[in-house]
Amino acid sequence: MKKHIPNTITCCNLISGCIATYWALCGVYDVALLFIVIGAVFDFFDGMTARLLHVSSPIGKELDSLADDITFGFAPSAIIFDFLKQNATELPWHYLCYIAFVMAAFSALRLAKFNLDERQAMGFIGLPTPANALFWGALMVGGEELLSSSPYYIYGVIALMLLSCYLLIAEIPMFALKFKSWGWKGNEVKYIFILSCVPLLLLLGVSGLAAIIAWYIILSIITNKRTT
Repeated sequence: MKKHIPNTITCCNLISGCIATYWALCGVYDVALLFIVIGAVFDFFDGMTARLLHVSSPIGKELDSLADDITFGFAPSAIIFDFLKQNATELPWHYLCYIAFVMAAFSALRLAKFNLDERQAMGFIGLPTPANALFWGALMVGGEELLSSSPYYIYGVIALMLLSCYLLIAEIPMFALKFKSWGWKGNEVKYIFILSCVPLLLLLGVSGLAAIIAWYIILSIITNKRTT
């Protein structure tokens, strides 16, 4: 019985992604973001549960990637698609909205690479799909009016989306919040990041979540340059 528990949690992640996609296409981005966050919680606990119960399996690994692409690939792509569809109403700009689903494809590629890359045990190579999904969900919830206020917002959103597609598969080492010990030494970057998240959330609200992901990318690049 216990061998089915992690896969059940993974399926809850997938269902959360499906619900998030529905609300994204309805234009209710805050609910879509909520279910992306719920999916991220399930994604965190399915792997932990599999390790605790010693029931990791190849099918669980494949199911996890499928669920992640729905929740962290397709759902945020649907948010961008709906945003562009609502704002790019004139032809030929209307057809630009479909470019949003390119990010779902890059998310799938990112997840496939992660499954085969043995270098990512204690860190990441490229932007993790949950971080990318949270960035876009938070940006569209907290910054929708700001984005729409610029005459070039369509180009900006598309350019930013293409940049995130690149970051998903880029050979850029990014730290993970995994601790071998709780001391300051060796964990400086992680603690600095965690402590800096608090004021960003307090000052910016939901938009602060997008700022946190952007700060995570910048901090990863800075620390990587210092170590190379």
